[in-house]
Amino acid sequence: MPKKFIITSLLLFVFSSNISAQFGFSHEIGVIAGPVAFQSDYGERHDFATNAGNTGYGIGIIHYLNFSYRAECNCYTPQTYFNDHFKLRSELSYNKTNLQHFGKWVEPSRTGLFAQQLRAMKGSTAVTNIGMQLEFYPFSIRDFTATNGSLAPFISLGGQFSFYDPKVYSELGPLNSPISTPIKYYNATTNQGGTVWSIVSSIGCRYKLTELSDLMIDLRWQYYFSNWVDGLNPDPKLYPENKANDWNVWLNFGYIYYLQ
Repeated sequence: MPKKFIITSLLLFVFSSNISAQFGFSHEIGVIAGPVAFQSDYGERHDFATNAGNTGYGIGIIHYLNFSYRAECNCYTPQTYFNDHFKLRSELSYNKTNLQHFGKWVEPSRTGLFAQQLRAMKGSTAVTNIGMQLEFYPFSIRDFTATNGSLAPFISLGGQFSFYDPKVYSELGPLNSPISTPIKYYNATTNQGGTVWSIVSSIGCRYKLTELSDLMIDLRWQYYFSNWVDGLNPDPKLYPENKANDWNVWLNFGYIYYLQ
């Protein structure tokens, strides 16, 4: 996995550098961090305790191509709608979430074997993402850049390539035994990592802090094209409540610096 990750990171860096060299765009770099709510086969669907309990953290490094400004000449690019309303964001990020079952099936009043097995099943997943998003700003990027204290809302859409590393275990003993494992999770768990593509969409806003720096907040939805990211995948034909692929919601807080 590290070899694939390094190659992918280098390709992304070369791609961004080549675009800048050919067209003379400016660059922005930043850091992001915030809570991640991971939606998976742990817990009960549409349950508040599940959504609140299976929450982890995420951190990342971001890079922007700013199409409205040319750093090498300290001047604006020819004004077009695209240059003044879009930025290309590349990202390297990491998130980790500890997982367990929540909801009515594990309430203290339930004392059967099934409830005990669910309460004893624990896990985690760690995901490293690399990818790009195209951000759209409905108001002028130039006007925002020139005014300290201004706001710039945006929406974005893009894709990411992810490396996931799940861990699943039971406090009652080894998995896939009658004592430790609920029947729906027999032969439906894995501790092996893998790779997956995902689609990413977010809504957010920038605040112009200084001439060369912004604060940012955005709420991201990331959908993985796999149901194994959390390490669980019950048969969707027998258990349709677990048929959806894994996904997460990430509230980002960020700081962005303009390179000149």
